[in-house]
Amino acid sequence: MRKNILVVGCAVLLLAVGVLYAAQPPARNVNPGRHPHLARAQQAAHNAWNQIVEAQKANEWDMNGHAQKAKDLLDQVNNELKQAAETANAH
Repeated sequence: MRKNILVVGCAVLLLAVGVLYAAQPPARNVNPGRHPHLARAQQAAHNAWNQIVEAQKANEWDMNGHAQKAKDLLDQVNNELKQAAETANAH
């Protein structure tokens, strides 16, 4: 019985950490001094992510997973922008 409670507790903890991690907007980690256009694009992705969160709240999160997929794609955009900046830095 104690083992089951421990397993369920760990599962709940992992789920909570996953939800908190997924709730974080994309990082803004492109240097605007070196790459102003990429930094503005990253800011736009950040703003879009925040608007999706607001839409999810307004619709009580019921969008058949499409809003979350859009947020996942914005995370991918953010990563690509960072990689573009790093590539430009290498040249």
